Order: sequence, then C-alpha cells, then structure tokens
Amino acid sequence: MEVNTRSSDASSSSGNNNRGEYIVSDGVRLQDSCSYCKSAGRTSIFHGSWADSLTVDDYQDLLDRGWRRAGSVLYKPEMEKTCCPSYTIRLRASDFVPSKEQQRVSRRMQRFVDGALEVKKSVEAIEDPSICANACNEISSLGTGTKETSSVSKKEKNMGDHITDYLSEQVNKVIWTCRESGQIPFSVQLPKASVKKVSQSKTKLLVEGAENLMYSSNIAFQIAATIRQAQSIAKDASQSAEDNPLSPKIISEKIAASLDQLVKINGLSIRACNGHINFYTAATQTSPNKDSHTATSSQESAIGRKGCSLRNSSVHPHGKRRRLEIHLKRSSFDPEEFALYKRYQINVHNDTPDDVSESSYRMFLVDTPLLPVQPSGDDRVPPCGFGSFHQQYVIDGHLVAVGVIDILPKCLSSKYFFWDPDFAYLSLGKYSALQEIGWVKENEVYCPSLQYYYLGYYIHSCSKMRYKAAYRPSELLCPLRYQWIPFELAKPLLDEKSYVVLSDYVLLQNGESSQPLVSGNVMEVQDDGNSNDVLIDDDDKMIEPELESSDDDCLEAFGQASAEIENGDVSDNLIG
Repeated sequence: MEVNTRSSDASSSSGNNNRGEYIVSDGVRLQDSCSYCKSAGRTSIFHGSWADSLTVDDYQDLLDRGWRRAGSVLYKPEMEKTCCPSYTIRLRASDFVPSKEQQRVSRRMQRFVDGALEVKKSVEAIEDPSICANACNEISSLGTGTKETSSVSKKEKNMGDHITDYLSEQVNKVIWTCRESGQIPFSVQLPKASVKKVSQSKTKLLVEGAENLMYSSNIAFQIAATIRQAQSIAKDASQSAEDNPLSPKIISEKIAASLDQLVKINGLSIRACNGHINFYTAATQTSPNKDSHTATSSQESAIGRKGCSLRNSSVHPHGKRRRLEIHLKRSSFDPEEFALYKRYQINVHNDTPDDVSESSYRMFLVDTPLLPVQPSGDDRVPPCGFGSFHQQYVIDGHLVAVGVIDILPKCLSSKYFFWDPDFAYLSLGKYSALQEIGWVKENEVYCPSLQYYYLGYYIHSCSKMRYKAAYRPSELLCPLRYQWIPFELAKPLLDEKSYVVLSDYVLLQNGESSQPLVSGNVMEVQDDGNSNDVLIDDDDKMIEPELESSDDDCLEAFGQASAEIENGDVSDNLIG
C-alpha cells in the first residue's frame, strides 16, 4: 500500500509551519450496512485511510474538507452515493445563544451541585448500596388487597415506578448471567425485561393466593419468541413450540430460581407462574380486610411524605454541596474510563460484554495519529496545547462522564461522549456540549484562531442527529465547494433532498429552482470518505453519543496501528 508523506513546512491554512509531518496510507473504498437508516443492503459508502502520524494543522484542513477520524482511521462519506449523506457541522462559539432547554440543563446541574436538586436514589446508592434495598423492603411490606383509588399522590406513583425500574434491572442482570452460563443462547439479541405493577382489580380475577401479587414480567415469553425466530431463520427449529426446551415456562423458572438473592434482600416473594415472573409481598397469602387496606393507605402516604421515592428523594436533604470537577488529560488508556465506557455501552446501547473489548476501545477512543503540540513561548496555543484529549467529569471523586475531543488550531472537535447511566437525569450530553462551547470561548484569548466548536457529522434524514442543529447558529459544510453555509439557509434544501450542493442556497434566495448548479458528472470528482462518526448526545431525548458498529468495522478493516503515538507530557489540568 502506497504511503504518502508531506512535511508541514508546506503552507497550511491553519498557519503553523513547524509541527512535523504526516504519514498517511492510501485508503480504500468501503461499503457497509447503515446504522442510521437501518437499510438491509450495503448502502453506507465511504472512503478511508490509515494515518500513522498527522499534524494538528493538517487534520484541521481535513475537517474542513469533510473528513473525520475514528482512532487512527481517517474517513469521509461518498456524499452523492451513500444512503445517508453526512455534513460536517460547526458553531462559532462566540455567537452561540443557548436555548431555554439548554439553559435549564445548566440550572439543573447547578442545583445538583448546590444540593438543592431532588434526584434519583441510584446516585445515593453509589455511596450506600443498601438504600434501594431498604426502599424495596418498605414497599414490599405494604398490603395490596383492594383497588387503588384516584387519590394516589404523585410521590406514591413515582415510588411505584422506580420500584419496577429497580426490579427490571435485577431481572436483566439475571438474564445476562443465564446467557453467560450457557442456559440461554448467547448469539441471540434478547429484549430488555420490563416489570409492571399489577392492577389490584386484576388480582381479584386470578387464582386464590394472588391477592398479594404486586409486580409481574412476561420477559420469558419474549425471550422464547426471540429464540424461536432465530431458529426459524437459521432453519434449525426442529421442535415445535410446545416441545421447545426453552419454553416460556422453563425460562421463567430459571430466572425466578436465580432471583433468590433478591428475595433475601428486599423481602419479596418471587415465583414463576405459567411463564410469568411474579413478585408478591412478604405478607401472608390471605385476602386483606378493609382495616388492613386503611393501614396500607396510611403507610403508603407516610412513605411518600418521608421521600422514599427512588426518583424524587433528595440525595442531600440537608443541602450538602457536591464537588464537580472537569479534568483535561492527554488521550491515554485509563482503566476507570474503560470500566465506565463498558457500563455505558451495555446499559445504554444494549451491547453485550463481548462487544465491548479493551482493544476496540483503545482503537476507537484512545489511539490517535495527531502529533501533540505543547504550549511554549511565542506559540499562540491554549495552555493545554493541541492534540487529542479526554475530558473527565468527576463528582465527589466519582468519574461520571468522559468526553473524547481533539483540540486543533481553529476548533475543539468533539468525537464521542459516554456517561454513567445513574446520572442520566442530569442530561450530561447537553451539559458537556455547553462546557465545550464555553471552553472555546475562554481559550480564544490564548489562541485567536481557535473560534469554533465542531459537532461531527449532521444527517438531516436521521431524526436522532437533528439535535446538533439545536446549537445555534450553526453552519454546514458544502460537500462540493467546501463553503460554510448557515444551517437556516441549508435546511430548506435538505428538506427536499438528502444530498445537495449547499452553496446553491443562492438559488433559494433569488426565488429560483433549488436544483444543483453543478451536474452529476462534475460531482463525481469530489473526494471520497466515510460516513459513520457520531458525537455528543443527550439523555432526555435519546440524543446521547452513539457508538455505531460501522466505527468498529472501519477500524478492523485497517488493522492495528504499527506505532504508538506519543501523547506528550501535559499533566492533569483542572479546568473547571
């Protein structure tokens, strides 16, 4: 494979001529299934190259030509051919105007730090794992014999909602254990369990002894159906549903048998019944009378008043402040970061443990070809220098989120963001974007050319990517002329067609047709590239950064790096 090298003594639009040279291997054209539109064919088309070394100035120029990087792989979509054209999007930090929702995210974090925000108990459980168990014990001690009334308080409803969330999480953990032990086929992508509260009006219609039934899950039926479907596709289903060794009844019994520890901790009685997994109170199996119901109602109200709701109970009832720190470190492997990343991928993106390997994590989020630039003397660089970094968000010494970023002569380019699922209610994806925009504003003083915040790729046809345009006023890169076009002018064009020459917006301003000025044959000469890079997301609206399988596929296609990149000696900088 031919290797191209060029000294950065050549002129660069970024303006620095003494930052080394780049070594980039000629790339290949790759096609894969699309993780955005979920097309069945290999409709995602991109061009990729392997970078052994790359100066920050040259990578800045590549960004401004529609390229991105995943580890040491450079890639760019073939815009006129790929199914989901991906436009580079950026924002001038000094022009940024936060929306009301973005302002609410900042205020919510401030209330959390001040100890004034009522939050999920899962945060407190980090400090005291017995909290969830104690809450479940109180709930399970309640009687459940009569119909719920319309006067149930909001706090009581929240309490019940989060007991079901807690139970669902425990069932999912048991399912994973069964998969790892081989009791359930590991190759099958299983649905997530959902435990529901049983209406008391229904318990009267059930068999005797069901009066104390509080929660139930039908996950065993879903797992059995998934396995049957997989067998049918593979043409291996040699047994009928009735003879299937993994029928709903057997699966539910396996799960219930593995939940013994949950019974001991929370005082719940758990039984498998005709494929259902049922949770009963620890009370005796007799029908409660009117007096017992009255006691139950008052007990539930008391629990609500005491703030035992898993969602709304205050972590800091006495207003104790929390310490939020944001550390900026050169890109390197950190076991604590990898543990958080693995938990995030499994809980948020439903990856299996085998999908989240240390090697794939290193290749995607640690390895970098960017040659680090240290701050020195007359160099107009920020105090941290240029290069690849990990931005750690630490609350009271606990790592809760990591932003993977590149700091370049003209911008902060956001690559990926992962966070602790227990802190989802803080909208850490949105909060990190606001922090990164603020960082650019602060460091423009040291480096006047550093003015922009790059949000990666924007795909107008993908609803999950639309959130990037909420950071206003943003610009999209024209895929043919490489001019930056205001999003508000480009949007009408993208509403009509997924791939357009955005600089043709002049036609719209003149009231003419929106057909491209350049013919399709001329469009064919533009550079090739890769289309699968995803960035910062958000928790509230499912817009957190997503690790698409194509990123890993791209890395595997180019193999392991041949040399380790020197990351410099920047120390642990506390920047917030």
